[in-house]
Amino acid sequence: MKKTSNKISWVFQIIVAAVLGVTLLPKLTGAAIPVALFTELGMEPHGRYLIASLELLAVLLILIPSSVIYGAFLAAGLMMGAIIGHITKIGFEGDLGRIGFMAIVVFTSSIAVLFIRRKQLPIISRMFGE
Repeated sequence: MKKTSNKISWVFQIIVAAVLGVTLLPKLTGAAIPVALFTELGMEPHGRYLIASLELLAVLLILIPSSVIYGAFLAAGLMMGAIIGHITKIGFEGDLGRIGFMAIVVFTSSIAVLFIRRKQLPIISRMFGE
């Protein structure tokens, strides 16, 4: 990977890690907004703990150079679920809606990392003919 591509990937990786990292503590401590969100989704409290744990794993994976691609996959999958939840049940208004926009930022950043590092995973490399 070229130096410039690597730096750009790291910018997106840090965005993913920062946003997911900031939202972890409120989920794990039972703050009002995450509790309301997961209650609306019918996933409170076990779903909240599960998602927080998976997000923590995504943060760790995306910051470890040898596992970046796996962290980006996990983050993208989690955020796709969050976006679908916002589209189908929660909406994008108010405090809960802002969380939906954060999910879009994390999703697009994760996809950018996957695209930049596509040669690191053979199946993606074959899909793009590289």
